[in-house]
Amino acid sequence: MTHPRMAARLQGLGTTIFAEMSALALRTSSINLGQGFPDTDGPTPMLDAAVDAIRSGEHNQYPPGIGIAALREAVSAHQRRFYDLEYDPDTEVLVTAGATEAIAAALLALVEPGDEVVALEPYYDSYAAGIAMAGGRRVPVTLRAPDFRLDVDALRAAVTSRTKLLLVNSPHNPTGTVLTADELAAIAELAVERDLLVVTDEVYEHLSYDGAPHIPLATYPGMRERTVTISSAGKTFAVTGWKIGWVCATPPLVAAVRTAKQFLTYVSGGPFQPAVAKALAFGDDYYAGLRSSLQGKRDLLSAGLSSLGLDVFVPGGTYFVTTDVRPLGYDDGVEFCRMLPERCGVVAIPHEVFYDDKQAGRPLVRWAFCKRDEVLSEAVDRLRTGLAGGPR
Repeated sequence: MTHPRMAARLQGLGTTIFAEMSALALRTSSINLGQGFPDTDGPTPMLDAAVDAIRSGEHNQYPPGIGIAALREAVSAHQRRFYDLEYDPDTEVLVTAGATEAIAAALLALVEPGDEVVALEPYYDSYAAGIAMAGGRRVPVTLRAPDFRLDVDALRAAVTSRTKLLLVNSPHNPTGTVLTADELAAIAELAVERDLLVVTDEVYEHLSYDGAPHIPLATYPGMRERTVTISSAGKTFAVTGWKIGWVCATPPLVAAVRTAKQFLTYVSGGPFQPAVAKALAFGDDYYAGLRSSLQGKRDLLSAGLSSLGLDVFVPGGTYFVTTDVRPLGYDDGVEFCRMLPERCGVVAIPHEVFYDDKQAGRPLVRWAFCKRDEVLSEAVDRLRTGLAGGPR
C-alpha cells in the first residue's frame, strides 16, 4: 500500500500478512494455521499469578521503565541457568512490550540512516519495517530450500563497509532452521572481524526439536559485548497476547535500546510481569514437556501435509512447518493461500511475503502446528477434501 502523504521509508510495507490472513480466517470460519499463536492457555500457576497481581492492586499502574525487579532478576537467572551467561538485572536487562518492540527499539537505537543491516531471509516481517523506520538498508542473505542452511560465504559477501549490524533469528521463523554451532561460530567470527553489532531474536529458544540445542550467539568469544539478545514469554508460555519481552546486553547497549523503547510504549503489562517472573523459574520438566508436546504436533502436521502430496520441510524448531506447493500443481504460494479459506476452510501464510527475493519464496507456504491435535487433524481432513481434484 502507498499513500502520497506517507513517509517514503514506510511505502510498500502495508498491512501485515498476519492481520490479512487472520481476518480472512474469521470471515470464512477457517482453521487458522497462519498466525503463530496457540489455541490453549499457558500454565495455570502463571495465569493465577497474573490474576493475583491484578487483584492485589500493586501492579496495575506504571511499572518501572526497565521492568519490575522480580522479572529482571528472573530473566538474569534464566540466562545463567540455561546458557551460563551472566547479566546484571539492574543494568543489563530491559523488559519490553514483546520481542517485536525490542527489535524495533534496538534498530532505532543502533542504526543510523544509510547503515546496512544484514538479515537472514526469509525474515519475520517486522524486521523490514524496523529497519525502514530506522532509515537503514536491509541486505538479505537467503536461506534456501530444502534444508535452509546458512551460506557462510554469502553472509561474508553481504557485509560491506556500510554494514552496521547483523540481525540473526534462531530458531528461525519461518523456516524452522536451528543454526548449528559451526554456523554460529562463523557469524561470531565475522562480527568480531568486522566490528559489527548483532541483534539476535531468540523467541523460540525453548522450541528446538530432535535434540538440537539452542546456543545463544552471546556465548561465543567476543560476542557478549556486541550482542543484543532478545526473547519473550509469548511462545515459551503460550501467552502471545501478553507481549512481555526482554533485552539482555551490556549496560551501554541496554541504555541505547531503552532510550528508544521509552518513547514507544514507555512500559507495558504491569500485572503480567510478576507472572512471567514466576514462569521463568519453572522446573526442567516444564520445558522438556513443552518441547516434547510441540515436536509431536510438528510430526502430526508434517505427516498430514505430506500425505496430501506436498513437499514438507520438517523444521528443527519454532511453531512452523514449510511446504512446497508445486507437487499439487500450484506455483504461487500467495494465490494458493488466498484460495484455501474459501475452498478448504484453512488459513496458511505464503513465504513470499518474507522475502526480498520473491522467486525464492514464491512456491513455499508456512503452516503453524501450535494447535490442539484434533484441530491439526481436522485441518488436514479439510485440506484433503478441498484440494481433491485440484490442479495437480
